Amino acid sequence: MKYRKLGKSGITVSEIGFGAWTIGMDWWNKKIDDDEAIAMLKKAYDKGINFYETADVYGKGKSERLLAQAFKDMHNDEIIYSTKWGYDIYNAEQVGHNELPQRHNPEFLQYALQQSMNRLHVDHIDVYSLHNPKMSAIQDDQLFMSLDRLVKAGKIRSHGVALGPAIGWKEEGLAAMQKRNITCLQTVYNILEQDPGRNFLDLAKQNEVGLLVRVPDASGVLTGKVNEKTIFDKNDHRSTRKRDWIIQAIQKVEKLKLMSDSNGWNITELAIKFILSQKEVSAVLPTVVDVEEIEMFVQMSDGKYLTDSQLLQITELYNNSFFV
Repeated sequence: MKYRKLGKSGITVSEIGFGAWTIGMDWWNKKIDDDEAIAMLKKAYDKGINFYETADVYGKGKSERLLAQAFKDMHNDEIIYSTKWGYDIYNAEQVGHNELPQRHNPEFLQYALQQSMNRLHVDHIDVYSLHNPKMSAIQDDQLFMSLDRLVKAGKIRSHGVALGPAIGWKEEGLAAMQKRNITCLQTVYNILEQDPGRNFLDLAKQNEVGLLVRVPDASGVLTGKVNEKTIFDKNDHRSTRKRDWIIQAIQKVEKLKLMSDSNGWNITELAIKFILSQKEVSAVLPTVVDVEEIEMFVQMSDGKYLTDSQLLQITELYNNSFFV
């Protein structure tokens, strides 16, 4: 496992992080029971993963509680906890994939932070990020002054912004890096869906913001587990993907196999190594649902990534509407 700095924070994180949403929710066509979830977390740690990214909304705190249970015998400095806040999980019930009400304000910040610390059994949070904030939250001076005060008080080591819930949010991402003292920016970014992620690279470098990349496998298309006949359960968040997009994406993957084969990689390795070839990326958050997948992704963090010419080739293909 290789490690990188998380922006300007001084925190060192594993290149492959553990995205804990799969153990808190069943939105990936598999419900993971608590014993399996804890086994996955412990295996991740044994394999060198020290960065665990979650949110209070994942199962109404379930993923945070599972993290605390799995690592109850660990020293706090051995595990980097990154969690998110802003959805009112305390006064509203989530129906399906509908979005909960947001409360990105200083008062709710204090309350949500304390609840997450209680569930994680810690006295501080390493990375505390706004969850899918709208532009109004990014523009709230009082909110970010409150976050900076929490850093000074030692309640959080750093704070960031997680964009979403879908692809887009370019303006929010740029504004957060330009105007706020954030440590990290989380976004969707992969070979098939490079925008708006690639628009963040230069500014992230200038402002020492570490990029956290989710959906690196384009919702499973870049793993080979999704094909033209795949039917997603209604609870699977990928059910929102249009059939035409999946078919076109699979066709594009076939054209990428020449590059992956020339490096002795499968298409999933190419997908992960493409992202890790960007120095502005601090960690990749692949979707993992079992121990075997953890072991597979960990092996991809080996420092052997794409050459500049290969990156340029992929960029040119994308610019020439190959991936559009």
